[in-house]
Amino acid sequence: MPTDGRISQLPYKLIDGRIEPLTFSAEQVMRRLKEDNIKFLDLQFTGLFGRFHHTTIDSKMFRIQDFTDGLPKLDGSSIRGFTEIHDSDLIIRPDSATYATVPWIGTPTARLICDILSGGSKREIFPRDPRGIAKKAERYLIDQGFDTSYWGPEVEFFVFDKLEVNTMTPYQGQSYHITSREAPWSTDSVGYALRLKEGYLPSAPGDTLMEYRNECVDVLSNNFGIVCDAHHHEVATAGQCEIDIRFDTLVNAADAVQSYKYIVKNIAKKQNMIATMMPKPIALDNGSGMHVNISLWNKGKNLFYDSADEYAEISQTARYFCGGIIEHARALAGIVAPTTNSYRRLVPGYEAPVYVAWSTGNRSAIIRIPAHYKGTKFAHLKRIEFRAPDPSCNPYLAFSAILASGLDGIKKKKDISDPVNEDIFRMTSERRRQLGITQLPASLREAYEELRSDNVFLKPIFDSEIIDRIIEHEEKEHIELAVRPHPHEFSMYADI
Repeated sequence: MPTDGRISQLPYKLIDGRIEPLTFSAEQVMRRLKEDNIKFLDLQFTGLFGRFHHTTIDSKMFRIQDFTDGLPKLDGSSIRGFTEIHDSDLIIRPDSATYATVPWIGTPTARLICDILSGGSKREIFPRDPRGIAKKAERYLIDQGFDTSYWGPEVEFFVFDKLEVNTMTPYQGQSYHITSREAPWSTDSVGYALRLKEGYLPSAPGDTLMEYRNECVDVLSNNFGIVCDAHHHEVATAGQCEIDIRFDTLVNAADAVQSYKYIVKNIAKKQNMIATMMPKPIALDNGSGMHVNISLWNKGKNLFYDSADEYAEISQTARYFCGGIIEHARALAGIVAPTTNSYRRLVPGYEAPVYVAWSTGNRSAIIRIPAHYKGTKFAHLKRIEFRAPDPSCNPYLAFSAILASGLDGIKKKKDISDPVNEDIFRMTSERRRQLGITQLPASLREAYEELRSDNVFLKPIFDSEIIDRIIEHEEKEHIELAVRPHPHEFSMYADI
Protein backbone atom coordinates (compact mmCIF):
# COMPACT_ATOMS: atom_id res chain seq x y z
CA MET A 1 0.00 0.00 0.00
CA PRO A 2 1.31 3.54 -0.73
CA THR A 3 2.79 5.49 2.18
CA ASP A 4 2.56 8.95 0.64
CA GLY A 5 -1.03 9.58 1.71
CA ARG A 6 -2.57 8.54 -1.59
CA ILE A 7 -5.04 5.70 -1.90
CA SER A 8 -3.92 2.57 -3.70
CA GLN A 9 -3.93 2.50 -7.48
CA LEU A 10 -5.53 -0.93 -7.26
CA PRO A 11 -9.26 -1.03 -6.37
CA TYR A 12 -8.82 -3.91 -3.91
CA LYS A 13 -6.66 -4.88 -0.94
CA LEU A 14 -5.51 -7.99 0.93
CA ILE A 15 -6.98 -8.64 4.39
CA ASP A 16 -5.73 -11.79 6.16
CA GLY A 17 -5.00 -13.33 2.77
CA ARG A 18 -8.45 -12.48 1.41
CA ILE A 19 -9.02 -10.12 -1.49
CA GLU A 20 -11.46 -7.36 -0.54
CA PRO A 21 -12.62 -4.48 -2.76
CA LEU A 22 -11.81 -0.97 -1.58
CA THR A 23 -14.71 1.37 -0.90
CA PHE A 24 -14.02 5.01 -1.61
CA SER A 25 -15.29 7.91 0.49
CA ALA A 26 -16.54 11.11 -1.14
CA GLU A 27 -13.28 12.85 -0.21
CA GLN A 28 -11.19 10.06 -1.73
CA VAL A 29 -13.14 10.20 -4.98
CA MET A 30 -12.60 13.96 -5.26
CA ARG A 31 -8.85 13.37 -4.81
CA ARG A 32 -8.90 10.47 -7.24
CA LEU A 33 -10.53 12.58 -9.96
CA LYS A 34 -7.50 14.88 -9.82
CA GLU A 35 -4.85 12.17 -9.46
CA ASP A 36 -6.27 10.20 -12.38
CA ASN A 37 -6.63 13.40 -14.47
CA ILE A 38 -10.29 12.53 -15.09
CA LYS A 39 -11.92 14.79 -17.68
CA PHE A 40 -15.42 13.32 -17.72
CA LEU A 41 -17.56 11.61 -15.12
CA ASP A 42 -20.10 9.05 -16.31
CA LEU A 43 -23.12 8.79 -14.00
CA GLN A 44 -24.79 5.39 -14.41
CA PHE A 45 -28.11 4.01 -13.18
CA THR A 46 -30.43 1.08 -13.91
CA GLY A 47 -33.98 1.27 -15.25
CA LEU A 48 -36.83 -0.79 -13.85
CA PHE A 49 -36.42 -3.45 -16.53
CA GLY A 50 -32.65 -3.81 -16.16
CA ARG A 51 -31.28 -1.49 -18.86
CA PHE A 52 -28.11 0.39 -17.89
CA HIS A 53 -28.38 4.16 -18.55
CA HIS A 54 -25.92 7.03 -18.16
CA THR A 55 -25.38 10.75 -18.41
CA THR A 56 -21.92 12.35 -18.60
CA ILE A 57 -20.66 15.57 -17.01
CA ASP A 58 -17.40 17.50 -17.07
CA SER A 59 -15.51 16.41 -13.95
CA LYS A 60 -14.71 20.05 -13.14
CA MET A 61 -18.44 20.66 -12.64
CA PHE A 62 -18.75 17.89 -10.05
CA ARG A 63 -18.82 18.98 -6.38
CA ILE A 64 -18.44 16.94 -3.21
CA GLN A 65 -21.95 17.98 -2.11
CA ASP A 66 -23.33 16.19 -5.17
CA PHE A 67 -22.78 12.95 -3.24
CA THR A 68 -25.48 14.07 -0.78
CA ASP A 69 -27.68 16.47 -2.78
CA GLY A 70 -27.58 14.59 -6.08
CA LEU A 71 -27.83 16.15 -9.53
CA PRO A 72 -31.02 17.16 -11.41
CA LYS A 73 -30.10 15.18 -14.53
CA LEU A 74 -33.00 12.78 -15.13
CA ASP A 75 -36.31 12.98 -17.00
CA GLY A 76 -38.13 10.01 -15.51
CA SER A 77 -40.83 9.98 -18.19
CA SER A 78 -38.23 8.97 -20.78
CA ILE A 79 -37.18 5.82 -18.87
CA ARG A 80 -39.60 2.90 -19.29
CA GLY A 81 -41.44 2.10 -16.09
CA PHE A 82 -40.42 5.23 -14.15
CA THR A 83 -42.79 8.24 -14.28
CA GLU A 84 -45.44 9.95 -16.38
CA ILE A 85 -44.69 13.15 -18.30
CA HIS A 86 -46.49 15.36 -15.77
CA ASP A 87 -44.25 14.21 -12.89
CA SER A 88 -40.89 13.55 -14.50
CA ASP A 89 -38.19 15.46 -12.57
CA LEU A 90 -35.88 13.01 -10.82
CA ILE A 91 -32.46 13.34 -9.20
CA ILE A 92 -29.47 11.00 -9.55
CA ARG A 93 -27.20 10.69 -6.51
CA PRO A 94 -23.76 9.11 -7.07
CA ASP A 95 -22.42 6.45 -4.70
CA SER A 96 -18.74 7.15 -4.00
CA ALA A 97 -18.04 3.44 -3.32
CA THR A 98 -18.66 2.63 -7.01
CA TYR A 99 -15.86 4.80 -8.44
CA ALA A 100 -14.05 3.16 -11.36
CA THR A 101 -12.03 4.31 -14.35
CA VAL A 102 -13.19 3.34 -17.85
CA PRO A 103 -10.12 2.32 -19.89
CA TRP A 104 -11.65 1.90 -23.36
CA ILE A 105 -12.72 5.56 -23.61
CA GLY A 106 -9.96 7.72 -25.10
CA THR A 107 -10.60 10.78 -22.92
CA PRO A 108 -9.86 9.96 -19.25
CA THR A 109 -13.26 8.98 -17.86
CA ALA A 110 -14.52 7.59 -14.57
CA ARG A 111 -17.92 6.24 -13.64
CA LEU A 112 -20.14 6.31 -10.56
CA ILE A 113 -23.30 4.23 -10.06
CA CYS A 114 -26.19 6.37 -8.85
CA ASP A 115 -29.30 6.02 -6.74
CA ILE A 116 -32.43 7.73 -8.05
CA LEU A 117 -34.26 10.23 -5.86
CA SER A 118 -37.68 11.80 -6.22
CA GLY A 119 -37.65 15.50 -7.01
CA GLY A 120 -38.89 18.17 -4.59
CA SER A 121 -37.88 19.06 -1.07
CA LYS A 122 -37.84 15.54 0.42
CA ARG A 123 -35.40 13.97 -2.05
CA GLU A 124 -36.34 10.44 -0.96
CA ILE A 125 -35.31 7.27 -2.78
CA PHE A 126 -37.52 6.99 -5.85
CA PRO A 127 -39.89 4.03 -5.24
CA ARG A 128 -39.18 2.45 -8.64
CA ASP A 129 -35.39 2.73 -8.47
CA PRO A 130 -34.19 -0.91 -8.70
CA ARG A 131 -31.10 -0.12 -6.61
CA GLY A 132 -33.32 1.49 -4.01
CA ILE A 133 -35.48 -1.65 -3.94
CA ALA A 134 -32.34 -3.75 -3.37
CA LYS A 135 -31.36 -1.49 -0.46
CA LYS A 136 -34.86 -1.94 0.94
CA ALA A 137 -34.35 -5.70 0.67
CA GLU A 138 -31.15 -5.45 2.72
CA ARG A 139 -32.98 -3.44 5.40
CA TYR A 140 -35.77 -6.03 5.47
CA LEU A 141 -33.18 -8.77 5.94
CA ILE A 142 -31.88 -7.00 9.05
CA ASP A 143 -35.44 -6.51 10.33
CA GLN A 144 -35.86 -10.29 10.11
CA GLY A 145 -32.86 -10.84 12.39
CA PHE A 146 -30.01 -11.47 9.95
CA ASP A 147 -26.82 -9.40 9.64
CA THR A 148 -26.21 -9.87 5.95
CA SER A 149 -26.62 -12.07 2.91
CA TYR A 150 -24.01 -13.05 0.33
CA TRP A 151 -24.73 -13.40 -3.37
CA GLY A 152 -22.54 -15.08 -5.96
CA PRO A 153 -23.98 -14.75 -9.49
CA GLU A 154 -22.56 -16.91 -12.30
CA VAL A 155 -23.22 -14.85 -15.42
CA GLU A 156 -23.00 -16.60 -18.79
CA PHE A 157 -23.07 -14.82 -22.15
CA PHE A 158 -22.28 -15.25 -25.83
CA VAL A 159 -19.64 -13.44 -27.89
CA PHE A 160 -20.24 -13.45 -31.64
CA ASP A 161 -18.06 -12.13 -34.44
CA LYS A 162 -21.13 -10.56 -36.00
CA LEU A 163 -24.88 -10.44 -35.43
CA GLU A 164 -27.19 -9.26 -38.20
CA VAL A 165 -30.85 -8.69 -37.34
CA ASN A 166 -33.43 -7.65 -39.92
CA THR A 167 -36.49 -6.17 -38.21
CA MET A 168 -37.26 -3.41 -40.71
CA THR A 169 -39.70 -5.37 -42.86
CA PRO A 170 -42.16 -7.06 -40.46
CA TYR A 171 -44.76 -7.46 -43.23
CA GLN A 172 -42.37 -9.25 -45.58
CA GLY A 173 -40.44 -11.24 -42.96
CA GLN A 174 -37.77 -10.91 -40.30
CA SER A 175 -34.46 -12.69 -39.88
CA TYR A 176 -31.18 -12.87 -37.99
CA HIS A 177 -27.76 -14.26 -38.82
CA ILE A 178 -25.03 -15.21 -36.30
CA THR A 179 -21.38 -15.29 -37.38
CA SER A 180 -18.90 -17.08 -35.13
CA ARG A 181 -15.51 -18.52 -36.05
CA GLU A 182 -16.08 -21.25 -33.42
CA ALA A 183 -19.44 -22.47 -34.69
CA PRO A 184 -19.97 -25.63 -36.75
CA TRP A 185 -21.66 -23.57 -39.47
CA SER A 186 -18.62 -21.28 -39.78
CA THR A 187 -16.39 -21.32 -42.87
CA ASP A 188 -13.48 -19.87 -40.83
CA SER A 189 -13.11 -22.51 -38.13
CA VAL A 190 -10.29 -24.34 -39.97
CA GLY A 191 -11.44 -27.69 -38.63
CA TYR A 192 -11.65 -26.63 -34.98
CA ALA A 193 -15.36 -25.91 -34.77
CA LEU A 194 -17.13 -26.54 -31.45
CA ARG A 195 -20.10 -28.83 -31.98
CA LEU A 196 -23.46 -28.05 -30.38
CA LYS A 197 -23.41 -28.70 -26.61
CA GLU A 198 -19.68 -29.65 -26.75
CA GLY A 199 -18.08 -26.32 -25.86
CA TYR A 200 -17.28 -26.89 -22.17
CA LEU A 201 -13.66 -26.03 -21.31
CA PRO A 202 -12.02 -26.74 -24.68
CA SER A 203 -8.37 -25.78 -25.03
CA ALA A 204 -7.12 -23.51 -27.80
CA PRO A 205 -7.48 -23.37 -30.73
CA GLY A 206 -11.08 -24.52 -30.19
CA ASP A 207 -11.55 -21.84 -27.55
CA THR A 208 -10.87 -18.64 -29.51
CA LEU A 209 -11.83 -16.20 -26.75
CA MET A 210 -9.22 -16.65 -24.04
CA GLU A 211 -7.47 -13.34 -24.78
CA TYR A 212 -10.83 -11.56 -24.87
CA ARG A 213 -11.76 -12.94 -21.45
CA ASN A 214 -8.28 -12.09 -20.10
CA GLU A 215 -8.84 -8.45 -21.03
CA CYS A 216 -12.31 -8.49 -19.45
CA VAL A 217 -10.84 -9.87 -16.21
CA ASP A 218 -8.11 -7.21 -16.20
CA VAL A 219 -10.69 -4.44 -16.47
CA LEU A 220 -13.10 -6.05 -13.99
CA SER A 221 -10.34 -6.45 -11.39
CA ASN A 222 -7.94 -3.56 -11.95
CA ASN A 223 -10.39 -0.82 -12.90
CA PHE A 224 -13.70 -1.79 -11.32
CA GLY A 225 -12.60 -3.71 -8.23
CA ILE A 226 -14.64 -6.78 -9.18
CA VAL A 227 -12.54 -9.76 -8.14
CA CYS A 228 -12.62 -12.68 -10.59
CA ASP A 229 -11.85 -16.27 -9.62
CA ALA A 230 -11.61 -17.85 -13.07
CA HIS A 231 -12.97 -17.66 -16.61
CA HIS A 232 -13.76 -20.28 -19.22
CA HIS A 233 -15.68 -21.30 -22.30
CA GLU A 234 -19.14 -22.66 -21.54
CA VAL A 235 -21.06 -25.64 -22.97
CA ALA A 236 -22.59 -24.04 -26.07
CA THR A 237 -20.77 -23.45 -29.32
CA ALA A 238 -20.30 -20.01 -30.93
CA GLY A 239 -18.54 -18.22 -28.09
CA GLN A 240 -20.44 -18.96 -24.89
CA CYS A 241 -18.40 -17.61 -21.96
CA GLU A 242 -18.44 -17.36 -18.19
CA ILE A 243 -16.29 -15.18 -15.93
CA ASP A 244 -16.63 -16.11 -12.27
CA ILE A 245 -16.84 -13.11 -9.96
CA ARG A 246 -16.46 -13.07 -6.19
CA PHE A 247 -19.57 -13.14 -3.99
CA ASP A 248 -20.64 -9.96 -2.19
CA THR A 249 -23.55 -8.42 -0.31
CA LEU A 250 -26.83 -8.00 -2.18
CA VAL A 251 -26.53 -4.44 -3.51
CA ASN A 252 -22.81 -4.78 -4.22
CA ALA A 253 -23.36 -8.04 -6.09
CA ALA A 254 -26.11 -6.47 -8.21
CA ASP A 255 -23.81 -3.50 -8.94
CA ALA A 256 -21.14 -6.01 -10.00
CA VAL A 257 -23.52 -7.78 -12.40
CA GLN A 258 -24.47 -4.50 -14.09
CA SER A 259 -20.79 -3.51 -14.34
CA TYR A 260 -19.93 -6.99 -15.65
CA LYS A 261 -22.47 -6.71 -18.47
CA TYR A 262 -21.24 -3.20 -19.29
CA ILE A 263 -17.60 -4.32 -19.41
CA VAL A 264 -17.94 -7.54 -21.43
CA LYS A 265 -20.08 -5.76 -24.05
CA ASN A 266 -17.68 -2.85 -24.45
CA ILE A 267 -14.53 -5.00 -24.55
CA ALA A 268 -16.23 -7.12 -27.23
CA LYS A 269 -17.03 -3.99 -29.23
CA LYS A 270 -13.41 -2.84 -28.85
CA GLN A 271 -12.31 -6.17 -30.39
CA ASN A 272 -14.89 -5.90 -33.22
CA MET A 273 -17.19 -8.53 -31.72
CA ILE A 274 -20.59 -8.41 -30.04
CA ALA A 275 -21.46 -9.79 -26.60
CA THR A 276 -25.06 -10.57 -25.72
CA MET A 277 -26.89 -11.54 -22.53
CA MET A 278 -29.74 -13.00 -24.58
CA PRO A 279 -30.57 -16.28 -22.80
CA LYS A 280 -31.10 -18.50 -25.87
CA PRO A 281 -29.69 -17.07 -29.11
CA ILE A 282 -28.84 -20.43 -30.73
CA ALA A 283 -31.44 -23.07 -31.52
CA LEU A 284 -30.78 -26.64 -30.31
CA ASP A 285 -27.86 -25.58 -28.09
CA ASN A 286 -27.51 -24.63 -24.43
CA GLY A 287 -28.63 -21.18 -23.35
CA SER A 288 -27.04 -18.72 -20.92
CA GLY A 289 -28.05 -18.79 -17.28
CA MET A 290 -27.19 -16.72 -14.24
CA HIS A 291 -27.05 -19.23 -11.40
CA VAL A 292 -27.21 -17.38 -8.07
CA ASN A 293 -25.39 -18.65 -4.96
CA ILE A 294 -26.87 -17.44 -1.66
CA SER A 295 -26.12 -17.67 2.05
CA LEU A 296 -27.39 -15.83 5.17
CA TRP A 297 -25.03 -14.77 7.95
CA ASN A 298 -25.24 -13.50 11.52
CA LYS A 299 -22.34 -12.36 13.74
CA GLY A 300 -19.80 -13.84 11.36
CA LYS A 301 -21.49 -17.24 11.21
CA ASN A 302 -22.85 -18.86 8.07
CA LEU A 303 -26.43 -19.75 9.04
CA PHE A 304 -26.80 -22.14 6.10
CA TYR A 305 -24.18 -24.58 7.45
CA ASP A 306 -24.94 -27.44 9.84
CA SER A 307 -22.38 -30.21 10.32
CA ALA A 308 -25.09 -32.47 11.80
CA ASP A 309 -26.94 -32.72 8.49
CA GLU A 310 -25.64 -35.89 6.88
CA TYR A 311 -27.12 -35.29 3.44
CA ALA A 312 -25.89 -31.82 2.49
CA GLU A 313 -24.56 -30.15 5.68
CA ILE A 314 -27.28 -27.50 5.42
CA SER A 315 -29.18 -26.03 8.34
CA GLN A 316 -32.90 -25.94 8.97
CA THR A 317 -32.76 -22.22 8.17
CA ALA A 318 -31.37 -23.06 4.73
CA ARG A 319 -34.07 -25.69 4.23
CA TYR A 320 -36.82 -23.20 5.08
CA PHE A 321 -35.20 -20.63 2.76
CA CYS A 322 -35.19 -23.18 -0.07
CA GLY A 323 -38.78 -24.10 0.80
CA GLY A 324 -39.81 -20.50 0.20
CA ILE A 325 -38.10 -20.44 -3.20
CA ILE A 326 -39.75 -23.69 -4.23
CA GLU A 327 -43.15 -22.47 -2.98
CA HIS A 328 -42.92 -19.31 -5.10
CA ALA A 329 -40.71 -20.58 -7.95
CA ARG A 330 -43.33 -20.17 -10.68
CA ALA A 331 -44.04 -16.56 -9.69
CA LEU A 332 -40.33 -15.81 -9.25
CA ALA A 333 -39.82 -16.80 -12.88
CA GLY A 334 -41.56 -13.58 -13.90
CA ILE A 335 -38.71 -11.59 -12.31
CA VAL A 336 -35.64 -13.82 -12.68
CA ALA A 337 -36.46 -14.93 -16.26
CA PRO A 338 -38.24 -11.82 -17.59
CA THR A 339 -38.06 -12.12 -21.39
CA THR A 340 -39.84 -14.19 -24.00
CA ASN A 341 -36.45 -15.62 -24.93
CA SER A 342 -35.93 -16.82 -21.33
CA TYR A 343 -38.46 -19.58 -21.97
CA ARG A 344 -36.62 -20.88 -25.00
CA ARG A 345 -33.81 -21.62 -22.52
CA LEU A 346 -36.10 -23.17 -19.89
CA VAL A 347 -36.85 -26.37 -21.79
CA PRO A 348 -35.74 -29.95 -20.99
CA GLY A 349 -32.59 -31.32 -22.58
CA TYR A 350 -30.22 -28.34 -22.45
CA GLU A 351 -29.09 -28.39 -18.79
CA ALA A 352 -31.50 -25.56 -17.93
CA PRO A 353 -33.36 -26.19 -14.64
CA VAL A 354 -36.98 -26.71 -15.66
CA TYR A 355 -38.22 -28.75 -12.71
CA VAL A 356 -39.11 -27.38 -9.27
CA ALA A 357 -37.03 -29.61 -7.01
CA TRP A 358 -33.76 -29.59 -5.04
CA SER A 359 -30.72 -31.80 -4.59
CA THR A 360 -26.96 -31.70 -4.05
CA GLY A 361 -25.06 -32.34 -7.27
CA ASN A 362 -28.18 -32.64 -9.42
CA ARG A 363 -28.15 -29.95 -12.11
CA SER A 364 -31.61 -30.86 -13.39
CA ALA A 365 -33.22 -29.28 -10.28
CA ILE A 366 -33.76 -25.54 -9.78
CA ILE A 367 -31.97 -25.59 -6.41
CA ARG A 368 -28.61 -27.31 -6.04
CA ILE A 369 -26.51 -27.56 -2.88
CA PRO A 370 -22.89 -27.51 -4.12
CA ALA A 371 -21.07 -30.54 -2.74
CA HIS A 372 -17.44 -29.92 -3.72
CA TYR A 373 -16.26 -29.80 -0.10
CA LYS A 374 -17.48 -31.05 3.28
CA GLY A 375 -16.51 -30.37 6.89
CA THR A 376 -16.28 -27.37 9.20
CA LYS A 377 -13.14 -26.15 7.42
CA PHE A 378 -15.40 -25.23 4.49
CA ALA A 379 -18.40 -23.99 6.49
CA HIS A 380 -17.98 -20.50 5.03
CA LEU A 381 -18.57 -21.91 1.53
CA LYS A 382 -21.92 -23.53 2.31
CA ARG A 383 -24.62 -22.02 0.12
CA ILE A 384 -27.58 -22.80 -2.05
CA GLU A 385 -27.51 -22.35 -5.82
CA PHE A 386 -30.71 -21.14 -7.48
CA ARG A 387 -30.44 -22.06 -11.16
CA ALA A 388 -33.56 -20.55 -12.74
CA PRO A 389 -32.35 -16.93 -13.29
CA ASP A 390 -30.80 -15.82 -16.57
CA PRO A 391 -28.66 -12.77 -17.45
CA SER A 392 -31.54 -10.86 -19.06
CA CYS A 393 -32.95 -10.15 -15.59
CA ASN A 394 -32.53 -6.99 -13.54
CA PRO A 395 -30.15 -8.22 -10.80
CA TYR A 396 -31.41 -5.72 -8.21
CA LEU A 397 -34.97 -6.98 -8.61
CA ALA A 398 -33.99 -10.64 -9.03
CA PHE A 399 -31.89 -10.79 -5.85
CA SER A 400 -34.54 -8.88 -3.90
CA ALA A 401 -37.32 -11.21 -5.06
CA ILE A 402 -35.28 -14.33 -4.28
CA LEU A 403 -34.54 -12.96 -0.81
CA ALA A 404 -38.23 -12.17 -0.26
CA SER A 405 -39.24 -15.73 -1.18
CA GLY A 406 -36.57 -17.29 1.03
CA LEU A 407 -37.42 -15.12 4.04
CA ASP A 408 -41.09 -15.97 3.50
CA GLY A 409 -40.11 -19.63 3.69
CA ILE A 410 -38.20 -19.05 6.94
CA LYS A 411 -41.07 -17.05 8.44
CA LYS A 412 -43.61 -19.76 7.56
CA LYS A 413 -41.18 -22.64 8.25
CA LYS A 414 -41.91 -23.97 4.79
CA ASP A 415 -40.97 -27.61 4.32
CA ILE A 416 -38.55 -28.14 1.46
CA SER A 417 -39.69 -31.77 0.88
CA ASP A 418 -37.28 -34.59 0.05
CA PRO A 419 -34.31 -34.09 -2.28
CA VAL A 420 -34.44 -35.59 -5.76
CA ASN A 421 -31.29 -37.50 -6.58
CA GLU A 422 -32.33 -38.77 -10.00
CA ASP A 423 -31.95 -37.17 -13.42
CA ILE A 424 -35.33 -35.44 -13.64
CA PHE A 425 -34.91 -34.92 -17.39
CA ARG A 426 -35.00 -38.70 -17.90
CA MET A 427 -37.99 -39.35 -15.63
CA THR A 428 -41.38 -40.23 -17.01
CA SER A 429 -44.16 -37.74 -16.36
CA GLU A 430 -45.77 -40.36 -14.10
CA ARG A 431 -42.60 -40.61 -11.99
CA ARG A 432 -42.48 -36.80 -11.64
CA ARG A 433 -46.10 -36.79 -10.50
CA GLN A 434 -45.32 -39.45 -7.91
CA LEU A 435 -42.53 -37.28 -6.51
CA GLY A 436 -44.65 -34.11 -6.62
CA ILE A 437 -42.27 -32.38 -9.04
CA THR A 438 -43.83 -29.44 -10.83
CA GLN A 439 -42.41 -27.44 -13.73
CA LEU A 440 -41.48 -23.79 -14.22
CA PRO A 441 -43.69 -21.73 -16.55
CA ALA A 442 -43.33 -22.61 -20.22
CA SER A 443 -43.76 -19.03 -21.47
CA LEU A 444 -43.43 -15.44 -20.33
CA ARG A 445 -47.22 -15.15 -20.34
CA GLU A 446 -47.54 -18.08 -17.96
CA ALA A 447 -44.83 -16.56 -15.74
CA TYR A 448 -46.40 -13.12 -15.40
CA GLU A 449 -49.81 -14.66 -14.76
CA GLU A 450 -48.23 -16.66 -11.92
CA LEU A 451 -46.67 -13.43 -10.62
CA ARG A 452 -50.06 -11.72 -10.83
CA SER A 453 -51.65 -14.40 -8.62
CA ASP A 454 -48.73 -15.00 -6.23
CA ASN A 455 -47.00 -11.82 -5.11
CA VAL A 456 -47.93 -11.27 -1.45
CA PHE A 457 -44.53 -12.66 -0.43
CA LEU A 458 -42.92 -9.74 -2.30
CA LYS A 459 -44.88 -7.00 -0.52
CA PRO A 460 -42.36 -6.34 2.29
CA ILE A 461 -39.94 -5.18 -0.43
CA PHE A 462 -41.94 -4.52 -3.64
CA ASP A 463 -44.99 -2.26 -3.66
CA SER A 464 -48.03 -3.14 -5.77
CA GLU A 465 -47.29 -0.49 -8.40
CA ILE A 466 -43.85 -1.96 -9.14
CA ILE A 467 -45.32 -5.44 -9.54
CA ASP A 468 -48.06 -4.08 -11.80
CA ARG A 469 -45.52 -2.30 -13.99
CA ILE A 470 -43.42 -5.44 -14.33
CA ILE A 471 -46.50 -7.44 -15.37
CA GLU A 472 -47.68 -4.74 -17.82
CA HIS A 473 -44.22 -4.59 -19.41
CA GLU A 474 -43.99 -8.37 -19.80
CA GLU A 475 -47.50 -8.60 -21.19
CA LYS A 476 -46.55 -6.04 -23.84
CA GLU A 477 -43.39 -7.98 -24.73
CA HIS A 478 -45.37 -11.23 -24.96
CA ILE A 479 -47.80 -9.61 -27.41
CA GLU A 480 -44.91 -8.16 -29.45
CA LEU A 481 -43.79 -11.69 -30.21
CA ALA A 482 -47.21 -13.37 -30.31
CA VAL A 483 -48.50 -11.24 -33.20
CA ARG A 484 -45.56 -12.06 -35.48
CA PRO A 485 -45.05 -15.35 -37.36
CA HIS A 486 -41.87 -17.17 -36.41
CA PRO A 487 -39.52 -17.94 -39.35
CA HIS A 488 -39.55 -21.65 -38.54
CA GLU A 489 -43.33 -21.68 -38.83
CA PHE A 490 -42.94 -21.24 -42.56
CA SER A 491 -40.98 -24.48 -42.85
CA MET A 492 -43.68 -26.20 -40.78
CA TYR A 493 -46.86 -24.75 -42.26
CA ALA A 494 -46.25 -22.92 -45.56
CA ASP A 495 -47.33 -25.97 -47.56
CA ILE A 496 -50.63 -26.36 -45.79
